[in-house]
Amino acid sequence: MTAGGQPVGQPPIARNRRLLFTLGALSTFGPLSIDLYLPALPALARQLGASDGAAQWSISACMIGLAVGQLFIGPLSDRIGRRRPLFVGVVTYTVASLLCAAAPSIEMLIVLRLVQGLAGSAGMVVVDAMIRDLYEGRQMARILSLLMLIGGLAPIVAPVLGGQLLYLFDWRGLFVLLAVISALLMLVAVTLPETLRPELRHAGGLRRVRAGFSEVAGDRLFVGCTLGSSIGSIALFTYISVSSFVLQDGYGVSPQAFSLIFAVNSVGLILGGWVNALLLRRFQPERLLVPESLVAVVAGAGAAVAAALHAPLAVFLPALFVTIMSGGLASPNATALALIRHPANAGTAAALLGSTGFLFGALFAPLASLGGASAVAMTGGIAVARVGSWLAYALVARPRANHAPEAVPRTHDSDHDVQA
Repeated sequence: MTAGGQPVGQPPIARNRRLLFTLGALSTFGPLSIDLYLPALPALARQLGASDGAAQWSISACMIGLAVGQLFIGPLSDRIGRRRPLFVGVVTYTVASLLCAAAPSIEMLIVLRLVQGLAGSAGMVVVDAMIRDLYEGRQMARILSLLMLIGGLAPIVAPVLGGQLLYLFDWRGLFVLLAVISALLMLVAVTLPETLRPELRHAGGLRRVRAGFSEVAGDRLFVGCTLGSSIGSIALFTYISVSSFVLQDGYGVSPQAFSLIFAVNSVGLILGGWVNALLLRRFQPERLLVPESLVAVVAGAGAAVAAALHAPLAVFLPALFVTIMSGGLASPNATALALIRHPANAGTAAALLGSTGFLFGALFAPLASLGGASAVAMTGGIAVARVGSWLAYALVARPRANHAPEAVPRTHDSDHDVQA
């Protein structure tokens, strides 16, 4: 069927690629909301008369919104379908971005950033639920890795674009640009098909929502993968929240140079997803999860050692690149394994998975700036988070390579599993 609201059938290959590109674009609300104005963060703090910590809370507020919003929008999409919550969220995001551009104080900006995050969460949770509607098992993990490649363009382009636009106008103009981008994505969202078949939609109110949350939360594999992925998010958001202060104030790089460094590291994150997609041609995601997370531990420890030794920028930057790249390895597999057994609660499962990651990042990432944002604090926080993530995968999830987790039988055709 077309995008007129009916569930999508088996799409042709060309259409499938267009669908994946569209979903990848809609999954960029998180990185766009955070990364575009990172080069302007120190200047924003000065202009609004705020401390570095208060300016970082404008990031944390958005992440809290991205977390909490998913908890409502995910179950709602299980009940009424994916398209309507997505469209309303994108429209609200556009309005909130314009209001952020006019914020008169850091306090008002933080509140508006919370609203912006709540609205932007629709794109993220609905995309994951749509992928679960359409794909199974190892193919789902591959699709998620490919979406990381598509969505990974945002953290590459956004800070570079933000840094260059600072030559023309201040941070307020960057929020106007966010409004323009979200308006364009709104036009894209209208073209999406409905992927949730009517027979899989939930009837009932809060009792059914609670039942869905209970079913998902009772799955040990889901809990372990969600916990490991969420602790891993602390590493990424620590880097996002603190890196502009570490590199600009600590190493003396310009906002434009920082935006280029951030973009290069974002390429590393994409490379991690690409390597994982290649490995999935031979291995099941449950076989890769723990070894890949251990690679991230080693990389994080290397960056922490470089920072502790006060390594020059020429040494510190490659170490930071490697640790960011390693973070893209295990994440798609954790997402696939967390969602694989919950086709009837895909929105709810995606909401719990996504919201926990953003909530952990929002609450714990600011700890790295206590006592001043430094390279040692940033890389130390990343290393500790990577260890916690590895332990959660190894001890709680405990995926078995020879006992692949089976999906709950689907109540509709499996012909959605088209080649990507």
